[in-house]
Amino acid sequence: MSEAQEITRASGSNLALAFVVLPRERRQDCIDFYAFCRTVDDIADGNLPRAEKSAALDLWRRALVAPCADEPPLAAAQRRLIEKHHLPVEYFHEIIAGVEMDLDGASYATWEDLHLYCHRVASVVGLISIELFGARDPAAQTYAKNLGLALQLTNILRDVGEDLANEGRIYLPTDDLAKFNVTREDLTAGRRTEGFLALMDATADRAEDYYRASLVPRTDRRALAASEIMKDVYHRLLAKMRRDRWRVFGHRYRLSKFTKLLAVFRGWLRSW
Repeated sequence: MSEAQEITRASGSNLALAFVVLPRERRQDCIDFYAFCRTVDDIADGNLPRAEKSAALDLWRRALVAPCADEPPLAAAQRRLIEKHHLPVEYFHEIIAGVEMDLDGASYATWEDLHLYCHRVASVVGLISIELFGARDPAAQTYAKNLGLALQLTNILRDVGEDLANEGRIYLPTDDLAKFNVTREDLTAGRRTEGFLALMDATADRAEDYYRASLVPRTDRRALAASEIMKDVYHRLLAKMRRDRWRVFGHRYRLSKFTKLLAVFRGWLRSW
């Protein structure tokens, strides 16, 4: 098993689950790309000193452009993807810039500030992914951007408690916290106040807007089957959290294996 396959399998990600519907060559390309995303994210979230994290991400930037000394083991595979699928290297640099935003903790004053982060770490991932999936309709780019925002907002809602435990990160915008009268102390204490529940509902409504806006182009239905499976899984996860009234402190929401397999089957069936 390759290093990229090991990273993907170890992650247990819902994103990796959807790769099973792809043809073998495209599936391997997606595994290689996912391993890159996982690797740079792990650098940002790891225990290295900040300067070493920054240096490791800078090395990745250089290695994406050309071979260099002591480059990461997965760098050659990313250069192959860039050449094979005519991908802008700037997309990969944007993803690195996104995870780099976490190096000094996470705090966003407004939705516009958080939108940039979500665009870099999720929508740009989507823009690369649709190329690896084989999408051809220009409308697929708008689809990828909107779906990326929806998925990332779902992640943020699910991980409120875990992010607080990770260097006190709070991705919910400061002005939204103030609007609903939610304080950092409330979050740290795990208080599910009426204001907190209203804040989570409002953020979920924003995610729902992006789910609705992520309309798959008819001519790319088969190519985008994998991303439609991701959409189904994460949308169901969002609905589950809302029904349960956001018990995100000390609990990580998951869907059952049966529900995930059903999503794979539905996605495959709809693509035909």
